[in-house]
Amino acid sequence: MATAERAVPARSDSVFFPSMAIVMALTVFAGFSRTFYLRGVFHPPLVLSHLMIAHGLVFTTWIALVVTQTGLVAANRRDLHMKLGVFGAALATAMLVLGTWLAIDALRRGHAPHGAPSPTAFFAIPMEAITVFAVLLVWGIANRARSDWHKRFMILSTAAILPAALARLPVGFIEHGGPPVFFALTDLFLVAMAVYDFRTNGRLHPATLRAGVVLLLAQPLCLAIGMTGPWAAFAHWVAG
Repeated sequence: MATAERAVPARSDSVFFPSMAIVMALTVFAGFSRTFYLRGVFHPPLVLSHLMIAHGLVFTTWIALVVTQTGLVAANRRDLHMKLGVFGAALATAMLVLGTWLAIDALRRGHAPHGAPSPTAFFAIPMEAITVFAVLLVWGIANRARSDWHKRFMILSTAAILPAALARLPVGFIEHGGPPVFFALTDLFLVAMAVYDFRTNGRLHPATLRAGVVLLLAQPLCLAIGMTGPWAAFAHWVAG
């Protein structure tokens, strides 16, 4: 009986984590379909810079890797999972570089979507996503020997970079709601993880708690910091 009870979380992990990865992949595709994946369908098609295309390809590869990695663990192919981990670390580094570069490029272009008061204030949002992604990613790599910690950090680090896709979903209340709405939608992935923890273990997993604290504190903090004078001065300095 005790053995059977301990096996339940492992079996459910094989469904839950790949499912989370697939939902994230579908979210990314839906969000960027008009501006990246299916842009040729729309008239006139959106013209993208080389930086945007490179960032989109690397971002897509990361999402595909997360789906693959969760699937490999579910299939008990941890040998391949570990080999791909080296590639994943290099890919994550490229994402951090390209993500920061693209955020600075948007700042220089004066990009400020609906709901953002200014380009300098908006600049805080992608930088928050990049920072949280990096923090949770480092925790995930540091805990790669503890599978239950590792998989939670990796999934929630990916959730941290989903606001860009969620903000582009062609839904009225999302398009016009601004940062509070797409941050709230991002947090649904954290809620799903927390519910899963309670259903399988009867408590919130420490990794979910740590990641959740970082996510939930960083979101309002970046919105507040983005409205300050020192941040505006920093953004102007970064933009050159």
